[in-house]
Amino acid sequence: MKSSMPPLIYVAGHRGMVGSAIVRALLANGHPQERIVTRTHAELDLTNQQAVRSFFADTPVDEVYLAAARVGGIHANNTEPAQFIYENLMIEANVIHEAYRGGVKRLLFLGSSCIYPRMAPQPMREDALLTGPLEATNEPYAIAKIAGIKLCESYNRQYAAEGVDFRSVMPTNLYGPGDNYHPDNSHVIPGLIQRFHRAKEEQLPEVKIWGTGLPRREFLYVDDMAAASVHVMNLPKSTYDSLTSPMQNHINVGYGSDVSIGDLGHLVARVTGYNGRIEFDTTKPDGTPRKLMDSQRLRDMGWRPAVDLEQGLVKAYQDFLHHNVRGKSIQ
Repeated sequence: MKSSMPPLIYVAGHRGMVGSAIVRALLANGHPQERIVTRTHAELDLTNQQAVRSFFADTPVDEVYLAAARVGGIHANNTEPAQFIYENLMIEANVIHEAYRGGVKRLLFLGSSCIYPRMAPQPMREDALLTGPLEATNEPYAIAKIAGIKLCESYNRQYAAEGVDFRSVMPTNLYGPGDNYHPDNSHVIPGLIQRFHRAKEEQLPEVKIWGTGLPRREFLYVDDMAAASVHVMNLPKSTYDSLTSPMQNHINVGYGSDVSIGDLGHLVARVTGYNGRIEFDTTKPDGTPRKLMDSQRLRDMGWRPAVDLEQGLVKAYQDFLHHNVRGKSIQ
Protein backbone atom coordinates (compact mmCIF):
# COMPACT_ATOMS: atom_id res chain seq x y z
CA MET A 1 0.00 0.00 0.00
CA LYS A 2 1.33 3.44 -1.00
CA SER A 3 2.40 5.63 1.93
CA SER A 4 0.36 8.78 2.63
CA MET A 5 3.48 10.43 4.06
CA PRO A 6 4.50 13.63 2.20
CA PRO A 7 7.61 13.11 0.04
CA LEU A 8 11.03 13.61 1.59
CA ILE A 9 12.53 16.45 -0.45
CA TYR A 10 16.22 17.32 -0.59
CA VAL A 11 16.97 20.93 -1.56
CA ALA A 12 20.62 21.10 -2.62
CA GLY A 13 21.93 24.63 -2.18
CA HIS A 14 19.34 25.75 0.36
CA ARG A 15 21.48 28.66 1.56
CA GLY A 16 21.69 30.25 -1.87
CA MET A 17 19.23 32.75 -3.29
CA VAL A 18 17.31 30.18 -5.36
CA GLY A 19 17.55 27.27 -2.93
CA SER A 20 16.29 29.32 0.01
CA ALA A 21 13.39 30.56 -2.14
CA ILE A 22 12.51 26.96 -3.04
CA VAL A 23 12.39 26.08 0.66
CA ARG A 24 10.05 29.05 1.21
CA ALA A 25 7.86 27.93 -1.71
CA LEU A 26 7.61 24.37 -0.39
CA LEU A 27 6.61 25.61 3.06
CA ALA A 28 4.10 28.03 1.54
CA ASN A 29 2.55 25.11 -0.35
CA GLY A 30 2.01 23.26 2.93
CA HIS A 31 4.97 20.90 2.74
CA PRO A 32 6.04 19.96 6.30
CA GLN A 33 9.34 21.47 7.45
CA GLU A 34 10.44 18.10 8.80
CA ARG A 35 10.10 16.58 5.31
CA ILE A 36 12.56 19.05 3.78
CA VAL A 37 16.17 17.86 3.89
CA THR A 38 19.05 20.36 3.75
CA ARG A 39 22.79 20.13 4.22
CA THR A 40 25.36 22.91 4.51
CA HIS A 41 28.62 22.68 2.57
CA ALA A 42 30.39 21.78 5.81
CA GLU A 43 27.96 18.90 6.32
CA LEU A 44 28.02 17.67 2.70
CA ASP A 45 30.55 18.63 0.03
CA LEU A 46 28.68 18.02 -3.22
CA THR A 47 31.93 17.89 -5.21
CA ASN A 48 32.92 14.79 -3.19
CA GLN A 49 31.40 11.73 -4.86
CA GLN A 50 31.79 9.40 -1.90
CA ALA A 51 30.19 11.90 0.47
CA VAL A 52 27.23 12.36 -1.89
CA ARG A 53 26.93 8.58 -2.35
CA SER A 54 26.84 8.07 1.41
CA PHE A 55 24.21 10.79 1.82
CA PHE A 56 21.80 9.21 -0.67
CA ALA A 57 22.49 5.74 0.72
CA ASP A 58 21.60 6.91 4.23
CA THR A 59 18.72 9.28 3.38
CA PRO A 60 15.54 7.90 1.72
CA VAL A 61 14.96 10.97 -0.45
CA ASP A 62 11.95 11.02 -2.80
CA GLU A 63 12.62 14.26 -4.69
CA VAL A 64 15.63 16.51 -5.32
CA TYR A 65 15.79 20.20 -6.23
CA LEU A 66 19.32 20.72 -7.52
CA ALA A 67 19.87 24.45 -6.92
CA ALA A 68 23.46 24.14 -5.67
CA ALA A 69 26.03 25.78 -7.93
CA ARG A 70 29.05 28.03 -8.02
CA VAL A 71 27.75 31.33 -9.38
CA GLY A 72 29.06 34.84 -9.99
CA GLY A 73 29.19 37.81 -12.31
CA ILE A 74 31.46 38.57 -15.27
CA HIS A 75 34.49 39.37 -13.10
CA ALA A 76 34.26 36.08 -11.17
CA ASN A 77 33.68 34.04 -14.34
CA ASN A 78 36.69 35.67 -16.02
CA THR A 79 39.10 35.26 -13.12
CA GLU A 80 38.07 31.78 -11.91
CA PRO A 81 36.94 29.84 -15.01
CA ALA A 82 38.49 26.56 -13.82
CA GLN A 83 36.55 26.67 -10.54
CA PHE A 84 33.31 27.50 -12.34
CA ILE A 85 33.45 24.59 -14.78
CA TYR A 86 34.97 22.04 -12.39
CA GLU A 87 32.78 22.64 -9.35
CA ASN A 88 29.54 22.85 -11.33
CA LEU A 89 30.32 19.71 -13.34
CA MET A 90 31.18 17.79 -10.17
CA ILE A 91 28.09 18.95 -8.28
CA GLU A 92 25.77 18.00 -11.14
CA ALA A 93 27.41 14.67 -11.91
CA ASN A 94 27.54 13.59 -8.29
CA VAL A 95 24.02 14.64 -7.29
CA ILE A 96 22.28 13.37 -10.44
CA HIS A 97 24.11 10.04 -10.57
CA GLU A 98 23.98 9.31 -6.87
CA ALA A 99 20.32 10.34 -6.68
CA TYR A 100 19.64 7.76 -9.40
CA ARG A 101 21.70 5.11 -7.56
CA GLY A 102 19.81 5.94 -4.38
CA GLY A 103 16.45 5.28 -6.01
CA VAL A 104 15.31 8.89 -6.47
CA LYS A 105 12.80 9.05 -9.33
CA ARG A 106 12.07 12.80 -9.43
CA LEU A 107 14.73 15.50 -9.72
CA LEU A 108 14.66 19.11 -10.89
CA PHE A 109 17.90 20.62 -12.19
CA LEU A 110 18.22 24.42 -12.24
CA GLY A 111 20.29 25.84 -15.05
CA SER A 112 20.76 29.32 -16.50
CA SER A 113 19.86 31.40 -19.55
CA CYS A 114 23.57 31.59 -20.41
CA ILE A 115 23.25 28.12 -21.96
CA TYR A 116 22.00 29.77 -25.16
CA PRO A 117 24.22 31.14 -27.94
CA ARG A 118 25.39 34.72 -27.53
CA MET A 119 23.51 35.83 -30.63
CA ALA A 120 20.49 33.53 -30.32
CA PRO A 121 17.31 34.84 -31.98
CA GLN A 122 15.13 36.81 -29.54
CA PRO A 123 13.20 35.79 -27.58
CA MET A 124 15.33 32.69 -26.93
CA ARG A 125 13.47 29.41 -27.38
CA GLU A 126 14.49 26.09 -25.90
CA ASP A 127 15.46 24.80 -29.35
CA ALA A 128 18.20 27.48 -29.61
CA LEU A 129 20.41 25.29 -27.41
CA LEU A 130 23.67 24.25 -29.13
CA THR A 131 22.94 26.25 -32.29
CA GLY A 132 25.82 28.73 -31.99
CA PRO A 133 28.82 30.04 -29.99
CA LEU A 134 28.32 30.90 -26.33
CA GLU A 135 29.14 34.21 -24.64
CA ALA A 136 32.91 33.96 -24.08
CA THR A 137 32.92 35.57 -20.64
CA ASN A 138 30.90 32.79 -19.01
CA GLU A 139 31.43 29.87 -21.39
CA PRO A 140 32.88 27.48 -18.74
CA TYR A 141 29.82 28.00 -16.51
CA ALA A 142 27.46 27.64 -19.47
CA ILE A 143 29.14 24.42 -20.61
CA ALA A 144 28.67 22.97 -17.13
CA LYS A 145 24.98 23.91 -17.11
CA ILE A 146 24.47 22.38 -20.57
CA ALA A 147 26.08 19.20 -19.24
CA GLY A 148 23.53 19.17 -16.40
CA ILE A 149 20.66 19.33 -18.88
CA LYS A 150 22.14 16.50 -20.91
CA LEU A 151 22.72 14.41 -17.79
CA CYS A 152 19.03 14.64 -16.94
CA GLU A 153 18.00 13.84 -20.50
CA SER A 154 20.38 10.87 -20.68
CA TYR A 155 19.24 9.33 -17.40
CA ASN A 156 15.62 9.72 -18.51
CA ARG A 157 16.35 7.97 -21.81
CA GLN A 158 18.42 5.13 -20.39
CA TYR A 159 16.38 4.47 -17.25
CA ALA A 160 12.85 5.30 -18.41
CA ALA A 161 11.69 1.77 -17.59
CA GLU A 162 12.70 2.36 -13.97
CA GLY A 163 10.47 5.44 -13.72
CA VAL A 164 13.28 8.01 -13.69
CA ASP A 165 11.85 11.51 -14.23
CA PHE A 166 14.59 14.15 -14.14
CA ARG A 167 13.58 17.62 -15.35
CA SER A 168 15.40 20.89 -16.02
CA VAL A 169 14.39 24.55 -15.78
CA MET A 170 16.39 27.46 -17.19
CA PRO A 171 15.75 30.75 -15.35
CA THR A 172 16.36 34.20 -16.75
CA ASN A 173 18.25 36.78 -14.66
CA LEU A 174 17.10 36.44 -11.04
CA TYR A 175 17.10 38.91 -8.16
CA GLY A 176 15.60 39.26 -4.70
CA PRO A 177 16.14 38.11 -1.10
CA GLY A 178 19.45 36.35 -0.57
CA ASP A 179 21.14 37.98 -3.56
CA ASN A 180 24.92 38.43 -3.71
CA TYR A 181 26.05 42.02 -3.07
CA HIS A 182 29.79 41.39 -3.41
CA PRO A 183 31.39 44.51 -4.98
CA ASP A 184 33.14 42.47 -7.70
CA ASN A 185 31.02 39.34 -8.13
CA SER A 186 27.44 40.62 -8.05
CA HIS A 187 25.03 40.74 -10.98
CA VAL A 188 23.44 43.87 -12.43
CA ILE A 189 20.49 44.46 -10.05
CA PRO A 190 22.36 43.95 -6.74
CA GLY A 191 25.25 45.94 -8.21
CA LEU A 192 22.95 48.87 -9.02
CA ILE A 193 21.14 48.68 -5.68
CA GLN A 194 24.32 49.02 -3.67
CA ARG A 195 25.74 51.77 -5.93
CA PHE A 196 22.58 53.89 -5.78
CA HIS A 197 22.24 53.30 -2.03
CA ARG A 198 25.83 54.41 -1.48
CA ALA A 199 25.32 57.46 -3.71
CA LYS A 200 22.23 58.44 -1.71
CA GLU A 201 23.95 58.00 1.64
CA GLU A 202 27.06 59.93 0.52
CA GLN A 203 24.99 62.53 -1.38
CA LEU A 204 26.95 61.95 -4.59
CA PRO A 205 25.85 64.19 -7.47
CA GLU A 206 25.83 61.41 -10.08
CA VAL A 207 25.99 57.67 -10.64
CA LYS A 208 27.66 56.25 -13.73
CA ILE A 209 26.37 53.13 -15.43
CA TRP A 210 28.54 51.18 -17.86
CA GLY A 211 27.65 51.38 -21.55
CA THR A 212 24.96 53.22 -23.43
CA GLY A 213 22.05 51.97 -21.32
CA LEU A 214 20.42 50.57 -24.49
CA PRO A 215 20.88 46.79 -24.02
CA ARG A 216 17.74 45.04 -22.81
CA ARG A 217 17.56 42.37 -20.13
CA GLU A 218 14.81 40.27 -18.55
CA PHE A 219 14.55 39.92 -14.78
CA LEU A 220 12.51 37.54 -12.62
CA TYR A 221 11.91 37.81 -8.88
CA VAL A 222 13.45 34.79 -7.20
CA ASP A 223 10.30 33.72 -5.36
CA ASP A 224 8.52 33.56 -8.72
CA MET A 225 11.32 31.31 -9.93
CA ALA A 226 10.87 29.09 -6.87
CA ALA A 227 7.11 28.91 -7.44
CA ALA A 228 7.74 27.94 -11.06
CA SER A 229 10.18 25.24 -9.96
CA VAL A 230 7.66 23.66 -7.59
CA HIS A 231 4.98 23.94 -10.27
CA VAL A 232 7.15 22.15 -12.85
CA MET A 233 8.22 19.46 -10.38
CA ASN A 234 4.59 18.70 -9.50
CA LEU A 235 3.27 18.50 -13.06
CA PRO A 236 2.06 15.07 -14.19
CA LYS A 237 4.72 13.37 -16.28
CA SER A 238 2.32 13.16 -19.22
CA THR A 239 1.89 16.96 -19.18
CA TYR A 240 5.62 17.65 -18.96
CA ASP A 241 6.44 15.12 -21.67
CA SER A 242 3.76 16.48 -24.00
CA LEU A 243 5.49 19.88 -24.10
CA THR A 244 9.10 18.68 -24.23
CA SER A 245 11.00 15.93 -26.00
CA PRO A 246 13.59 13.33 -24.90
CA MET A 247 16.38 15.33 -26.58
CA GLN A 248 15.10 18.75 -25.50
CA ASN A 249 13.80 18.24 -22.00
CA HIS A 250 14.36 21.68 -20.46
CA ILE A 251 11.92 24.52 -19.79
CA ASN A 252 12.60 28.27 -19.88
CA VAL A 253 11.47 30.30 -16.88
CA GLY A 254 11.21 34.02 -17.59
CA TYR A 255 9.12 37.05 -16.72
CA GLY A 256 7.94 37.50 -20.30
CA SER A 257 9.22 41.01 -21.04
CA ASP A 258 12.50 42.90 -20.77
CA VAL A 259 13.73 46.37 -19.85
CA SER A 260 16.63 48.54 -21.02
CA ILE A 261 19.57 48.92 -18.65
CA GLY A 262 18.95 52.67 -18.75
CA ASP A 263 15.34 52.31 -17.65
CA LEU A 264 16.41 49.80 -15.02
CA GLY A 265 18.90 52.33 -13.62
CA HIS A 266 16.21 54.99 -13.29
CA LEU A 267 13.87 52.48 -11.64
CA VAL A 268 16.50 51.42 -9.07
CA ALA A 269 17.25 55.10 -8.38
CA ARG A 270 13.55 55.71 -7.64
CA VAL A 271 13.26 52.63 -5.41
CA THR A 272 16.39 53.52 -3.40
CA GLY A 273 15.46 57.20 -3.15
CA TYR A 274 18.46 58.55 -5.09
CA ASN A 275 17.75 61.93 -6.70
CA GLY A 276 21.05 62.72 -8.42
CA ARG A 277 22.04 62.44 -12.08
CA ILE A 278 22.49 59.18 -13.95
CA GLU A 279 25.26 59.18 -16.55
CA PHE A 280 26.21 56.46 -19.01
CA ASP A 281 29.88 55.65 -19.58
CA THR A 282 29.88 54.91 -23.31
CA THR A 283 33.58 54.02 -23.23
CA LYS A 284 32.54 50.80 -21.47
CA PRO A 285 31.13 47.80 -23.39
CA ASP A 286 27.41 47.13 -23.69
CA GLY A 287 27.56 43.36 -23.98
CA THR A 288 24.85 41.40 -25.76
CA PRO A 289 22.18 43.76 -27.17
CA ARG A 290 19.26 41.73 -25.86
CA LYS A 291 18.55 38.64 -23.74
CA LEU A 292 14.89 37.66 -23.49
CA MET A 293 13.57 34.16 -22.85
CA ASP A 294 10.65 32.61 -24.70
CA SER A 295 8.71 31.05 -21.80
CA GLN A 296 5.65 29.95 -23.77
CA ARG A 297 6.18 26.29 -22.84
CA LEU A 298 5.91 27.19 -19.18
CA ARG A 299 2.85 29.37 -19.83
CA ASP A 300 1.29 26.36 -21.57
CA MET A 301 1.95 24.41 -18.37
CA GLY A 302 -0.24 26.85 -16.47
CA TRP A 303 2.26 29.13 -14.69
CA ARG A 304 2.56 32.94 -14.63
CA PRO A 305 4.84 35.25 -12.60
CA ALA A 306 3.21 37.19 -9.76
CA VAL A 307 5.73 39.96 -8.94
CA ASP A 308 6.41 42.81 -11.38
CA LEU A 309 9.83 44.46 -11.60
CA GLU A 310 9.16 47.53 -9.46
CA GLN A 311 7.47 45.44 -6.73
CA GLY A 312 10.39 43.04 -6.81
CA LEU A 313 12.98 45.82 -6.60
CA VAL A 314 11.23 47.26 -3.54
CA LYS A 315 11.37 43.84 -1.87
CA ALA A 316 15.01 43.36 -2.92
CA TYR A 317 16.02 46.76 -1.53
CA GLN A 318 14.28 46.06 1.76
CA ASP A 319 16.19 42.77 2.00
CA PHE A 320 19.45 44.57 1.16
CA LEU A 321 18.86 47.11 3.91
CA HIS A 322 18.02 44.40 6.43
CA HIS A 323 20.97 42.12 5.72
CA ASN A 324 23.70 44.41 4.39
CA VAL A 325 23.23 47.86 5.91
CA ARG A 326 21.66 47.48 9.37
CA GLY A 327 21.03 51.21 9.68
CA LYS A 328 24.47 52.31 8.42
CA SER A 329 26.06 53.12 5.09
CA ILE A 330 27.86 50.16 3.58
CA GLN A 331 31.63 50.43 3.79
